[in-house]
Amino acid sequence: MMRLVVSGAMFCAILFSQTPAGIPQHLWSPVATFSILGYDPATGELGGAVQSRVFSVGNGVLWAEAGVGVAATQAIVDVSYGPQALKLLELGYQPDKIIKLIYESDPDPRPAAWPKQGRQFAVMNAKGEYAAFTGPKATEWAGHKGGKFCTAQGNILAGEAVVNQMVEAFEQTSGHLSLRLVAALEAGQKAGGDRRGMQSAAMLIVKKDGGVWLHNDVVLRLQVDDNPQPIVELRRLVESAVQRFHLGPKAH
Repeated sequence: MMRLVVSGAMFCAILFSQTPAGIPQHLWSPVATFSILGYDPATGELGGAVQSRVFSVGNGVLWAEAGVGVAATQAIVDVSYGPQALKLLELGYQPDKIIKLIYESDPDPRPAAWPKQGRQFAVMNAKGEYAAFTGPKATEWAGHKGGKFCTAQGNILAGEAVVNQMVEAFEQTSGHLSLRLVAALEAGQKAGGDRRGMQSAAMLIVKKDGGVWLHNDVVLRLQVDDNPQPIVELRRLVESAVQRFHLGPKAH
């Protein structure tokens, strides 16, 4: 059997050549949000959580594959950055190299209304190593902050304190990864969060065979799509899942 070997740069070029054209302009809206990617070296679990003042933010921000890595795509978003990041992680590229490859290969198909300089994304591999990028045209306040086994990023935020507090909360919270991720969202919201308010939140955590069913790599996939207090509801779902599935240090 012949196997086609595709380089990282070639993969990016092929994927971006398939960027859809002719999508009505009113359907394109920036995913202004704050998110965090995190890794637990004790369990091998990795994942992310996100909140935004858009409907169903989890539909296009979080991407993860067990044993490979996790990514977040937001701001003036091109969701293809997520699948690209996972494929390049699978090919063995480091997160910082992946950021460079994907961004430089972006053909910027709508430079006037949807410029690539406004993209924001983060990539973490299965070891918890990460890199993040915030474009110079991402709506302020926009930026990212790295911590121990975590990276927080956001745009249209109240200020830098949002990402700083998210990282601090992740690092200082104990228990299952889901509890650390939701604590980070709570801290980000307490610091001001998305300037426009709240609407949806989501969480995705993966680990090889870590799910509750056979051959299930998804530990948790939770979405709150339309709620005036999405982080509060996400917290309720997380705590229910931790109890139901006996998640946490004792389970490992």
